[in-house]
Formats: sequence, structure tokens, C-alpha cells
Amino acid sequence: MTQTPANVQQLMRGDRLMLSSSDDNVMLEQIQGTHSPDGREVDVRSLLRIVEDIIKRTTPSINTIAALGIQPRTKALEDKTYQASFISIPEALALDQISCHLTCKCSGSGGAHANTISIMNMLGNYSWDAKLVLALSAFALNYGEFWLVAQNYTSNQLAKSMAILRQLLEILEHSNILKPNFDAINNLIKVMLDITRCIVEFRELTAKYKTTDIAALSMALEHIPIAVYWTTRSVVACASQIVGLTGLGHAHTVLTTEALELSTLSTLTHKIGNMHSNLATQLAMCNKHIDERKQIEAFQNLKNLFDMTHDDNMRILRELIYPRDDQQPLVHGATKRRVNIDVLRRKNVLLLISDLDMLQEEPTTLERIYKEVSQTPIKQESQYEVVWLPILDPDFPWTETRQKQFENLQATMPWYSVHHPSLIEQAVIKFIKVVWNFRKKPMLVVIDPQGRLANTNALHMLWIWGSMAFPFTSTWEDALWKKETWRLELLVNDIDPTILNWISEGRYICIYGGEDIEWIRKLTTTTRGMAQATGISLGMVYVGKSNPKERVRINTETISVEELGHYWKDMTSVMYFWVRIESMWQSKMQLGINVENDSIMQEIMTLLSFDGSEGGWALLSRGSAEIVRAKGSTFLNCLMQYDVWKEQAQLKGIVPAIRDHLTKLQTPHRCNRIVLPGTAGRTPERVVCSECGRTMEKFIMYQCCNE
Repeated sequence: MTQTPANVQQLMRGDRLMLSSSDDNVMLEQIQGTHSPDGREVDVRSLLRIVEDIIKRTTPSINTIAALGIQPRTKALEDKTYQASFISIPEALALDQISCHLTCKCSGSGGAHANTISIMNMLGNYSWDAKLVLALSAFALNYGEFWLVAQNYTSNQLAKSMAILRQLLEILEHSNILKPNFDAINNLIKVMLDITRCIVEFRELTAKYKTTDIAALSMALEHIPIAVYWTTRSVVACASQIVGLTGLGHAHTVLTTEALELSTLSTLTHKIGNMHSNLATQLAMCNKHIDERKQIEAFQNLKNLFDMTHDDNMRILRELIYPRDDQQPLVHGATKRRVNIDVLRRKNVLLLISDLDMLQEEPTTLERIYKEVSQTPIKQESQYEVVWLPILDPDFPWTETRQKQFENLQATMPWYSVHHPSLIEQAVIKFIKVVWNFRKKPMLVVIDPQGRLANTNALHMLWIWGSMAFPFTSTWEDALWKKETWRLELLVNDIDPTILNWISEGRYICIYGGEDIEWIRKLTTTTRGMAQATGISLGMVYVGKSNPKERVRINTETISVEELGHYWKDMTSVMYFWVRIESMWQSKMQLGINVENDSIMQEIMTLLSFDGSEGGWALLSRGSAEIVRAKGSTFLNCLMQYDVWKEQAQLKGIVPAIRDHLTKLQTPHRCNRIVLPGTAGRTPERVVCSECGRTMEKFIMYQCCNE
């Protein structure tokens, strides 16, 4: 928009006229005409800190100053700010020139616009942020001198003499009348500082990232010249008020209260406040965009890092745990002392990854296995350490409750842990979720001494084989499975020594689960009757369900009172039994083993389908490997028809006879349901029924807790 003489004249009418957005566009060309930067550098941050310190020490109300005559002590500015020689001779001359202009010209008839343009011409060779900080510094020089005298005139003769010459005594004696003026000035100064900080941050942003391809940044850069103009004009307005107070005296001030034009200061405060709000929004958008870009780059760099060859594991671990050297990021579980990442150098590192909702039983059971492995003699190059990495959702605020939850979990762990979850970078969290498929269930990622990924989740190995899982690599995991067969020891491991004793004694063992206590009573009575009729030695064990609720606990108490068989008093053992079965599924899936071609996988699926159904189920074995299983009602019916298959039992044995009879009892159309454990990124698209071989229909279930 072309400026006409009328436009320019209108712009120069002074503070009585607050311009509209269209007027801003009119003056933009004139503002840009004052701008001819020559590349000179100014330590804007240091200068701004001095300004902030001056303003901070002038904020007490005028009533307080009048009453006490002294300024309460405030914390001293950092010595480094005073010691730094950051103000060059040209800048010092510019400060003097502008300070003089603010004192001598701003109270004259030149008008606010003309004075503002004049100051911007003086600062034409500086960048926009430097212009603003220098103008603000010149004002702070005058404003600080005014308050330095006002605060010390009762205790310092020099200050008192200067106060007399500047007529401050009369002003301070009538402080109640002038309080609205100083309040208005302080309010305007506050928004001036706010917008100045914002503009300085934009300058630092463009200098650091050398980019203007961010829409919010480009938009902000377009608005900064007009923001600098209006903030400088606010400097002129504040200076004019101070000059008026010190030069006119109380009598004239009282008679010309309207001349102080408080509405002008209020309007400027509102205008600068709106500008700051808009720029702050753009700045937040810029920072968000840049942060997202940095996170993408960091995420890709982390992926690339795992494709590289390293001499040791330090570079990988630093990127995963904490990349900087400004603090010790780890806490030793035993001593609770903070340590550096170097304690993990050239060791096998097991990264325990979880959120804060990890069940108490999980670290407890892991601790037992950890101690077992720790007591196993190993070579120097095979040493390992566990490090807990708490992975939290950044969208959830960090509260005192979560802090306490973190501290409680950390206190239970004998291994290393990150000092605080905030040390873990967002790119690392994304990498762990996207590449390693972490969702909610804890996982144990193994990094070898050379920084190579040895296993994306060795936690399944620990649940299944305990200390035998060492050294926790995927290769060793595959080797362990090749040695395994479907046997009772694989199911129960060392959960209950009683069962292992029964196996060694050659007993028949019935393991059963579910929540229906009436079915449990019938099963117990019928199974015992069959055992008595055949003269076999029988042991029965109740294993509940994978998410042991209150009903399982009540059933356990009933089994105890009614002496229905063996049971596990501790619900942790019930949980451990089912976690191991789920871990077998996870381990097989992680190794890429196909359900259709793996007999152990089929048996695991069968047990998981039993657990997912509403009724009970039972498994009968003799010794270790002779096993038969079925759903609760089918198994119970089979035992109740003992007279039908007892002759076959005498010929083939009880387990084969039951297996044959179960085949006859199975209906051609029945519904099996399997609830697979969470295997983010590895859930098979096609699952066949372990009994009939048909493809199962897929549903999705969400469960919030195990209560």
C-alpha cells in the first residue's frame, strides 16, 4: 500500500492514535526503509539479562519506596554477566544516543511515531532483535537511574541531592496519586520484555537451524518488523511518561492528569500483549516442528547405528540411555549410588523395558532368576548387567503419584536403572515402540559387548528356562527349543517341587484349571474314583486361570477346606504358570516358528484356548511325556464313562485309553476360543484350530487390568 502525505501525517499524530492492522501495513514500508543491517553481531542475550535485572529491581510499588526509601535486596545477577565485556564501543555509543533521545526528544512535540522511526534509523545497521534490545536497554538506563535515586534518597546524600534536582521528592510525597501511572508503566514494560524475549528466540532459531521452510517461522518473520516498531514505540511512550514526571513537578502533574494519557499505555499494553500472544503461538509451532524433525533424525540415526560395526557397546548404550555427559544417568540397585554408563562397557547388557504399571510379581520373579544366573560361574567376556529403562507415554503429565510409583519400583530392583525416566529421549522411546515392538508388557532386550542386538526379547527365555537361558541370545533360544519336547517338566518347571517329585515317582498327575467350583468338585470326585478303581497313584493340582481374579482365590480356599487336592497358596505361582505358557508362545513366534508345523506350538495353543474358554479344563499325565488333555465337560464325561473304556485301559494304559475315548466324545461342530498374549507386530494373520485344523476367526479384545 502506497503511503500518501495524509497517511504519514496521520501516523505522526502521537500516542493519542492507536493504529489498526491496515495502518500497520501502511507503515511497514517506512519501517523496512530504516532497516539496513550490515552483519554486526550483538550479544543480545547478555544485554537482555542486564535489562531484565534492572527492571526486576524497579518493580516494588511507589508506595513502598516512599515509605521506606530503600529497595529490598534481591538475588544478585550472575557474576559472569557483569564480567563479560559484551558491549562494544558502537553499541555503547548507540545506547547513549538513544538514551539521550528518549530523555530530550520524547517529551517534545515530534510525536510518538516520528520519535520511534528516528530511533529505528539510529539502529538501522542492526538486526531486528538487536534493535529492540538496544532500544529497551537505553530505556532501562534512564528508568534504572530514576529508580536508583528514588530508592536511595533517604539513605544517601548524593541520591537525595539528585532527587531534589529532579523534583523526585515532591513526586514521592504524592505517590498515591501517581500509583496508577507507575502501574500502567510496569504493565507495559512486562509485555515489552515478553515480546522481546520471543523475538530474540526467533532470531536464535533462524541462526541455529538456517531454515525458513517452516510455515510458522516464515509467518512470524513477516510480523517481527511491525512488532519491533510497536515495542519501540512503547519504549518511547514509557520514556515520555518518566520524563514528564521528573520534569514537570507535582503541581503541574495534578493539574494535567489527562496529559499522562494512561489510556495510551493501556492500549499499547493490550496491543503488544496480543502481538506477543500471536508470536508465542508461532514460536511454539516452530519449536514443535523442529523438535519433530530432530526426533525423526534421531530415530533414523539410532536405526542406522544398529547396522554399524562397533568396537564396544558404549555408543549404542549412550544413545539408548542418555547421550550427554553432564550427569551420571544410572543408579546402582544395591548401593543406590549414581554411576556412569561406563560400568556397562564390554558387557552383555539386558535392557529391562517396561512402563510403571509392571506387576510387582514380575520384577520379583525376574530377581529370583537374576540371582540364580548371577551365582553361575561365567567367563569375563560373558559378564552381563541388567538395566531398567522405564518407557512412559509423553502425553501423560508427570505427577507426584507417578514419581512415587517410579521410586517404589526402582527400590525393588537389585540391578541398574535409569535415574529418572525423563533422561530417555523421545526418539529412543519411539525406536523401542516401533522397532522393538514394545507396547505394555515388559521385555528384555539383549545388547552384546560389541553393541550388537543379540535378542529383541529374552524375557520369554528367562520365564521358560530360568538360568539355563544364559547367554540370552536368539541363537541359544533356538537351540534350547530344538532340545525340547512336550512334557510335564516344561509346563511346571520348578514352580512346585511336589509335582517334580510326583513325576520322578511315576505318579499319574491331573492338572486342571477354570473358575467353576462345582465342576472342580465333580472332577475331583470322579478322578479319585477312577484312580481307586484302577489302583493308580494320583496327584491333582489346581492352576486357576491366566488372570487370577478373586474367584480363583476363593476356589483355592475351598479346595483347601474341602481337601479336594493340591493347590498353590501363592497367586504368584498361578501367574508364573500362565506367564510361562504365554512366554512359550511369544518365544516361538519371535523365532518365526509356524503353528501348523510345530507340535509344541499346537499344545501351547490348546492350553491357551482352554484358558480363554468359560469352562474348566483338565490334563492327565503319567510321568513326564504321556499326556492327554481336554475341555472340562468333555474330560469329566470321559472319566464318568470309565466302564466303557476300562478294558482298553488294561490293554493300552490309562492315558492312551482316555485319549481314544475323548476322540469318540468330541462333537464335529464345537467352538474353540484362544486369547493370544500381546505380541505387537508379531500376531499371526492366520491361526488354525489346534483340534480341527480349521482357520480361526480373528477378534480383538482389550483388557485394562488383571483384577
